[in-house]
Amino acid sequence: MKTWIITGGAGFIGSNFILKARSKNLARVINFDKLTYAGNLENLESLKGDEDHILVKGDIAEAEDVSSLYDRYQPDAVLHFAAESHVDRSITGPEDFVRTNVMGTFHMLECARKYWSELSSERQNDFRFLHVSTDEVYGSLSLEDPAFSEKTSYKPNSPYSASKAASDHIVRSYFHTYQMPVLTTNCSNNYGCYQFPEKLIPLMINKALTEQPLPIYGDGKNIRDWLHVEDHVYGILKVLAKGRIGETYNIGGNTEKTNREVVDTICATLDRVKPRSNGSKYSDLITFVKDRPGHDRRYAVDASKMQKELGWEPIETFDTGMTKTIDWYMNNQAWFDRVLDGSYRGERLGIS
Repeated sequence: MKTWIITGGAGFIGSNFILKARSKNLARVINFDKLTYAGNLENLESLKGDEDHILVKGDIAEAEDVSSLYDRYQPDAVLHFAAESHVDRSITGPEDFVRTNVMGTFHMLECARKYWSELSSERQNDFRFLHVSTDEVYGSLSLEDPAFSEKTSYKPNSPYSASKAASDHIVRSYFHTYQMPVLTTNCSNNYGCYQFPEKLIPLMINKALTEQPLPIYGDGKNIRDWLHVEDHVYGILKVLAKGRIGETYNIGGNTEKTNREVVDTICATLDRVKPRSNGSKYSDLITFVKDRPGHDRRYAVDASKMQKELGWEPIETFDTGMTKTIDWYMNNQAWFDRVLDGSYRGERLGIS
């Protein structure tokens, strides 16, 4: 069986990827996670007792932690999900983003390079380092601009996106300088189960269900391309299996929605499946708040390269994906509650 190192495997996208990989028995998974606030072991509860899911607590920004990981587990591939990813947090505390996203990626790459250089030629040819990034590195679009392609120039506008842009460039340099077999994916906004409730969709679902105001930045007309996390997982698997070494692949949902449209969809769905006790509409809870600094106006992703080269396209529409997502959060209120009150972090005791 292949061995894959997954960084950030207790986070939102990483845990969804691991659950899919283990359900299909694709590889032995070494889940390397620092277990910060966004790492939740309850996401992986169904893998308890699975001997081919090995959790290792460590920090990608610590070279010693990373080096020992390669030496001990001898991976066939590395899938690098770990990142600080919340734009608002990057505005108030950018240093953590530079440390994790830039230096952490450097350590993962440099230790991978040393490990890869000592493999047999056959294993060298089979090895892959797949770096998971974001469409935010491309900056902001006007309503008239074409969607981001893999050839779009980088123009990051937040400390988060700037740190991810830097990490993308470091990955690219390792291919051109050392011929390391790297791949990069840049995805649009993900949503789905197990997403930390500081992000828009789970935040609004939870606030609506608990009868709290639904705060929308600015005028609510900022546009994002929305990608269901399961479609993202399938896209990454396609890139890992068939992607051309050194290439970048944009993974998008082909679904542009304003923030207001997203919240309206949540409200309308909840009106149908769980009407408010007072007879009011959930949309009555919507309130507009001061916009955040440097708020990009529009993201849109051209994923035609994925379709043409790898035969991938999203399965979920926004309506089907949102229905599944809202249904999951409604049926997993205990998960929500444990995240919100912080008790989920108690599961970390005894992890080494």
